[in-house]
Amino acid sequence: MSKKILLASDHAGFPMKSHLYHWLLKKGYEVKDLGTDGEESVDYPDFGHKLGAIIDESDEYIGLALCGSANGMNMSISKHSKTRSAVCWNTEIAYLARLHNNANVCVMPGRYVTQNQAEEIAEKFLGTEFEGGRHEKRVNKIPLK
Repeated sequence: MSKKILLASDHAGFPMKSHLYHWLLKKGYEVKDLGTDGEESVDYPDFGHKLGAIIDESDEYIGLALCGSANGMNMSISKHSKTRSAVCWNTEIAYLARLHNNANVCVMPGRYVTQNQAEEIAEKFLGTEFEGGRHEKRVNKIPLK
């Protein structure tokens, strides 16, 4: 799994993104913070598209994103051709998103997970490899945009 992480959020996800940024650095990850930089209201697509565009250009990154519910950021990121973005609200979902779906972006609901839960979700997502096999055939049926 890549040690290069893209991290993005809107204003609702900013406090949790800030926490995860420092936590990831302590874990030894290279983190590229794509914003936002505060709790002033912003439009989540602006930050989701930044993340998606970078993944479209390079497979060396894996993404973590946050917004209030995770839905808006996930919808924006999913518009990009090389992203497989998954809404992850617990460790089991994060694990299966990587193991079975080969997700390369984990989007968390910043308003609905604790710092400890966000760390556990990120750790599970980043530490799980795609299983391939029967799942690879299914993932390959997801058309590129």
